[in-house]
Amino acid sequence: MQKSLAMFVSAPVIEAGSGKLVLDKKFVSGMALHVQHWSGPVTCFIRRGATEIPFGGRYDIGELDFRVRILEPEERVSVDHLADFDLALLSGDSYLDLLAPEAIRKARSAVVYSIEYTHQTRLQIISLDDTRSLPRKIYGMAWTVMQEYKRKRAFRAARGIQANGYPAHTAYRDMGGSQLLYLDNRMKPAMFATPQEMNARKRHLLSGEPLRLIHSGRLEPMKGAQDLVPIARLLGERGVDFTLTIYGEGSLSSAISADIHKHWLQDCVFLKDPVDFERELVPLTRNRADIFLSCHRQSDPSCTYIETMGCGVPIAGYDNKMWSALMAESKAGWIAPLGDIRAMADRLAALDKDRASILERAENALQFAQGWDFESQFRKRMEHLENLTRH
Repeated sequence: MQKSLAMFVSAPVIEAGSGKLVLDKKFVSGMALHVQHWSGPVTCFIRRGATEIPFGGRYDIGELDFRVRILEPEERVSVDHLADFDLALLSGDSYLDLLAPEAIRKARSAVVYSIEYTHQTRLQIISLDDTRSLPRKIYGMAWTVMQEYKRKRAFRAARGIQANGYPAHTAYRDMGGSQLLYLDNRMKPAMFATPQEMNARKRHLLSGEPLRLIHSGRLEPMKGAQDLVPIARLLGERGVDFTLTIYGEGSLSSAISADIHKHWLQDCVFLKDPVDFERELVPLTRNRADIFLSCHRQSDPSCTYIETMGCGVPIAGYDNKMWSALMAESKAGWIAPLGDIRAMADRLAALDKDRASILERAENALQFAQGWDFESQFRKRMEHLENLTRH
């Protein structure tokens, strides 16, 4: 018997008229797998309000293999939204999706929450937001504490919880019904590094060529992007022959570009615009990188970790709760104390002299990522949901 599924997502959408929608390409590819592994119709609830989608595509509503219902930007989920579905997957990260326990019990749908941010991460985001004054930060933290209370009440009443990443899984594993840990990413089996590419990296490293560092992502203070150029300067002071290629854009783009020129780093540090993930970033990472430099301070489960590891590239990252747990499981990189640029530079300088260690961690990275590929994660999530409709 077919079951109907409602999914409430945080993906952006732009209504383009004439039955067309602009949607994030990675989101659409993910939804295709959700549909593939679900036995019945899937309806996706998306809130309007986006003005641009950097890697968006234009889609005909009638040609999508899932239904779309557009909500207002601040429209809260209610029991009425769930009336036509056997199961509803709501976002525990959105305060608009947090139902009261009595509403969850009253709903026709079985209610499951997905979650990736922990309470600590939310508070970190506020504290690192340079656009907020101290009073606004205090207000934001107080509001966040109240939402966490509502979140935990909703989770305890839910049929299940799907946690993206180790920190969220640890924080909420004693709540709700059935629990599932997953590691979200977009690495399909065909995208993983090949033996030939791994051997090419080995030849590059063992021949004494410059150490190739790479970074990709939003260039924002809360992502630690302000540490990239200072670490590069310290590597230069330590006599390391290296390159650092940065793919991304954000509020720090201009400052990073200016610092590259100010400190005469144009020959070894390169700032480039974001590139298409599957067609460009993955091949570049597989063929032109030895270590991913991650200065991420938060504990959220960035897709970048598994995606980079799937390219056969180990990660040098800060000791946030996500990377420290993932590194302990995978042995796919190294850890430096949070925000300590000198410790990170020291670690990279030592690795430059111990390239066999880089190769060992590269193999670990690839092997671990292959067990958490894009398709298997979606299949596991949908099987979990299907099982919850049988109770």
